Amino acid sequence: MSAVQELEAPAKRTGGSPRGTGLFRAFWRWHFYASFLVIPVLLVLAATGLIYLFRFQLEPMLHADLMKVDQPAGLVAQPYETQLDEVRRAFPDATVVSMTEPSAPNRSTVFSVDTAAGSRDVFVDPYEGKVLGSLDPDRTLSGAAILLHGELMAGRWGDSVIEIAACWAIVMALTGYYLFVRGRVARARRRAAGAAGAVLRSRHGRTGAVLGLGLLFLVVSGLPWTGFWGAKTQQLATHQGTSFWAEDPGALSNPTSTLDESLPHSHSVPWALGKSEVPRSDPANRNRSVATVDTAIAVGERNGLRRPMTIALPSGDEGVFSAIGYAFSDPGKERTLHVDRYGGGVVSTYGYRDYPALAKVVAQGIALHEGRRLGVVNFWLTTAFCLGVMFMCVTGPLMWWRRRPKGKTLGAPRGRLPLRATPGLAVLVAALALFLPLFGMTLLAALLLDQLLLRKLPALRSWFNVPDPSPRA
Repeated sequence: MSAVQELEAPAKRTGGSPRGTGLFRAFWRWHFYASFLVIPVLLVLAATGLIYLFRFQLEPMLHADLMKVDQPAGLVAQPYETQLDEVRRAFPDATVVSMTEPSAPNRSTVFSVDTAAGSRDVFVDPYEGKVLGSLDPDRTLSGAAILLHGELMAGRWGDSVIEIAACWAIVMALTGYYLFVRGRVARARRRAAGAAGAVLRSRHGRTGAVLGLGLLFLVVSGLPWTGFWGAKTQQLATHQGTSFWAEDPGALSNPTSTLDESLPHSHSVPWALGKSEVPRSDPANRNRSVATVDTAIAVGERNGLRRPMTIALPSGDEGVFSAIGYAFSDPGKERTLHVDRYGGGVVSTYGYRDYPALAKVVAQGIALHEGRRLGVVNFWLTTAFCLGVMFMCVTGPLMWWRRRPKGKTLGAPRGRLPLRATPGLAVLVAALALFLPLFGMTLLAALLLDQLLLRKLPALRSWFNVPDPSPRA
C-alpha cells in the first residue's frame, strides 16, 4: 500500500469522500504541516528546558571553583556587608544590584553587578570574604538555555516564533489525539501484519497520548511569558479589575524601575511581583542609623521570610532594601519585604496572599511549568516529559522519512477540513483563532496560500498533494 493509499484508507472504510474531505485525512494533514513549525521549536524548548531544570546540578559542576567553597572548622561566615565591600573593591566601577545568600554551607555568596560591559554574577567565599571570580549570567550553560527557551536568542522575533509554535502545538496535540483514537484499529492491523514502521508508529502514538495533556498544560502555562498573547491578555485582565501580576505598592531598590527590570538575571524574583513598582525610603531619616544588607536579612528573618534570601540593594537616596524570601517549591510562600535604608524600618511587605486571583493561578502554573511545585515528583515528571517530547520530535520525522513516496511529492496526507459540513469543527477553529490571535493570523495566511497559490500551480499542487475542490468543504 502506498503512502497516499494508506492515508486515504480510513476515510474510505468509513464512507468518506475520495476527494479528501474526511476528518481523519484532514486532521492528519494539519498534524503533518503543524509539525514542520512545531517540531524544531519544541525540540529546542524541551532540550533547553531540561538544561534549566538541572541547572542546580550542572552549574556547580561546571563552575566548582566559583560556586563551591570549603567550610573551615570553627570558622563562621563573614558579615554580608563585609563581603559586599570586597565586591566593590574588586569592581570599583560597577553597581552592585543584589545579593543572594549561599544555598548551602559549601556554596558561595552571589552578588549581581552591572558593569559597563553588562551584568556579572560575582562569587564570594563567605568564610574568608574574598572574591572568587565572576561570570556573565547569559554565557553560562543554563543562561544560554534560558535565552534560547524564551526568545531563541532573537529578541522579539524569536519570542513571536515561539508563541506561534506554541499555538500550533495545541493544534498538533488535539489532532494527534483524534488520530490516536480513530487510527487504533489500523495501527493494530499493521502491527499484526508486521508492516514496516508499525511498531515505531504505535510507540509514537502511545507516547503522544501520554504527553498530550502535559504539552497542552505547558503551552498554556507558558503563554503569560509571551510578548503578544501575554501582554495583550494582561491588558484585558487589567481592564477587568485583575492582573497576571501583583500590585505591590513597591518592589525594589530603584524607584524608577520594576523587579524584573532591575533584577533581570535573578531567579528569586516571584513571577507575580515582576512588574511591581517600587517603594521609597524617607531621606528625612538620614540622621538615624543607616541600614545594611545584614540589617535587611535580620529584618526579613524577624518577619518570617524564608532563607536563603535575595536582597536587592537601594539605588539613590530614596531606594530601599528589598528582601525576597525563598519560595522555590511553593509560590504560596512568596513574600517580599521592603526595608528603609536609613532607619531599617519596614516600608511595605507584599506576598502571595495579597495577589489577585489570576496572579495566584499564574504563579502556581509557572511553578509547575518549571518542575518545582511538587518537589521531586514534579522534577522527575518534568524530566520524563522533556525526554518524551524529544522522542516525539525525532520519531515523527523518522516515520515520514520511512513512508515518503518516491517522486516529486512531499508525501503530505491528502485531506481538507470539511468546515461547512461540520459546524462544530468550524466553531472550534474560530474559537482557537480568537483565543490565540497569532494562530488565527498564521492560519489565515496558510489558507490564503493554499487557495491562491498551491491550488493554482500544478507543480506545487502535486508536491503538496492538494486535494481536488469539493462543494462539501
